[in-house]
Amino acid sequence: MVRSLRLVTGLILFSYITLHFANHMAGLWSLSAMDATRNVLHAPWYTPVGTSILYGSLLIHACLAFYAIYERRKLTVSFNEGLQLILGLSVPLMLVGHVLGTRGAYQLFGANVDYTYVLAALWHVDPWNGVRQVVVFLAAWTHGCLGIYHWLHLKPWYRRWQPFFFAFALLIPALSLTGFSQGSKAVVELASDPAWFASFQFHAKWPNAESYQQLVLIKNYFTAGFVAMLISAFALRYVRSGIERWRGIVRLTYDDGNTIQFPPGRSILEASRASNVPHASVCGGRGRCSTCRVRVTRGFENLPAASDAEQKVLARVNAGIQVRLACQTRPNSGEVEVIRLLPTTAKPEDGFPTPEYLQGQEREIAILFADIRAFTKLSEKKLPYDVVFLLNRYFDAMGSAVTACNGHLDKFIGDGVMALFGIEDGPEAGSRDALAAARQMGMQIAQLNRALANDLDEPLRIGIGIHCGPAIVGSMGFGDVVSVTAVGDSVNTASRLETQTKEFGAELVVSETTVRHSGLNLSEFALERVEIRGRSEPMSVHVIPSARDLPE
Repeated sequence: MVRSLRLVTGLILFSYITLHFANHMAGLWSLSAMDATRNVLHAPWYTPVGTSILYGSLLIHACLAFYAIYERRKLTVSFNEGLQLILGLSVPLMLVGHVLGTRGAYQLFGANVDYTYVLAALWHVDPWNGVRQVVVFLAAWTHGCLGIYHWLHLKPWYRRWQPFFFAFALLIPALSLTGFSQGSKAVVELASDPAWFASFQFHAKWPNAESYQQLVLIKNYFTAGFVAMLISAFALRYVRSGIERWRGIVRLTYDDGNTIQFPPGRSILEASRASNVPHASVCGGRGRCSTCRVRVTRGFENLPAASDAEQKVLARVNAGIQVRLACQTRPNSGEVEVIRLLPTTAKPEDGFPTPEYLQGQEREIAILFADIRAFTKLSEKKLPYDVVFLLNRYFDAMGSAVTACNGHLDKFIGDGVMALFGIEDGPEAGSRDALAAARQMGMQIAQLNRALANDLDEPLRIGIGIHCGPAIVGSMGFGDVVSVTAVGDSVNTASRLETQTKEFGAELVVSETTVRHSGLNLSEFALERVEIRGRSEPMSVHVIPSARDLPE
């Protein structure tokens, strides 16, 4: 609810600022154009409903800023968060004088407020006030842009549109300030004539000294009240901390054995930050990115139930059982043990919707291993540059064969390749795709040999092993080196079938299980029984001298 209110009120205020900036652009033409544009763009805000929405949004947004300060357990924030908070708190203090000098003067004293009135007050009567006005509008614009960035940068489509948002964020204030400057020059030139300015003040019902003092008094009251609320927000944090310490202690243990203690009421993420424990959080703890998620292995009963907003985010990323968002979970008391599911190097895309199997599932898939025969002997005769060039050409050929046949390229191991098939489509489709990839590999290696005939003493030869069976599939690794891979006996079997190609002097050895799942007729190729290390019984395999001879 709080997050939604902050977003809605922020968008309303940002819309008003954007229209205000658009209005300033009309100054590139004339003062009358600025007034005419204002009558169109600002008309909705001058209605009772529009005024209520605008100032109501301003009040709610400011109160939510105070609440955000109160809610934080530690005031350490990132640069972007700190800048946004400081700008957001400074804007009302800098803006109140402008609001009272325009809307206040109109409502209280019947002043005829147009752009000539405003620009004369800003640049002729008190030029420093004009400078402050430029600063406050840039501060409000920057605050709004940061808020929109924090809202949108976790969306999958944001990267495609980022250049357009960046251009918008630069062009709008640049054009606005240019128009504002042109209009200000025109007014200052007119107001330099004392007779003209005196006549203008009379017709515009310019506030007299007594009226001006009333506006200053209102401004001082507002400033004092705002500062008092800000101080109260900080003071209440200490009151709350004392109450929480009185209520008891939470003992939190991480996956690396590190244990911290903190009073109830703090979120797991806040506790991690306060104790300098590394913990991923791309969105800064706003409950949007899901990168702070943890699996609770003990003490789940000591946690409050997940809110609807938290459940929605967890469902988006197909979170497993007992997974919670660290930024939204506030343990009540007692012992809690968690496993951080993402490294501190997590990126926004780690919070995008992902297949459920990435959390770790057992699936029946086809695994393919391929390796260059006698590569060590080949590489000894070549310069390092030539070896790297040759491997890159080989990996490009093998990788394109795998991806063209719906495979997932797991990893390159030296001069070997590991690929997975059927992760999402099942063992039948996976087996067919793996055999199709093997056929493509055979064709690609023949083509590569023809292309490198003048650079190779003898043609490259490869061995391919394929097996289909159950394996544990998931996203595994550390830091930046995290990828979808598979582990288990089936993976080991596929690797050992690749080794068997040396025994048979063939290019491909594929298990009978894989052939059966694929539905292909490979009866023309020899069926052998082989001993596989780690398996108690021999395995039936088809031996294919050349993978290119496989049926399409």
